[in-house]
Amino acid sequence: MANSNENKLTILRRPQVEERIGLSRATIYAFMEKGNFPKPISLGPRAVGWLSGEIDTWVLERVKARDGNHQAGVAK
Repeated sequence: MANSNENKLTILRRPQVEERIGLSRATIYAFMEKGNFPKPISLGPRAVGWLSGEIDTWVLERVKARDGNHQAGVAK
C-alpha cells in the first residue's frame, strides 16, 4: 500500500523555502553544494522546486541535532 504522504506531495518554490526556513538563497545553495540540504527537482527549463516533506525532514533533523547537542552537555 502506498504511503499517504506520497499522495500529498507539495512543491515549494525557492521564495517559499527561504520564508519557511529563514535562510537566504545563497545559503541554501551553499548547503546543497556541501550535501547538507535537499536537492531541488526540475519543474521546467528555468524552474525548480523542493518537496515540502524533504524540507520538513531537514528542519526536524536540525531540531534533533540541537536537542541532542543540548542534552549531551547536561549532567544527568
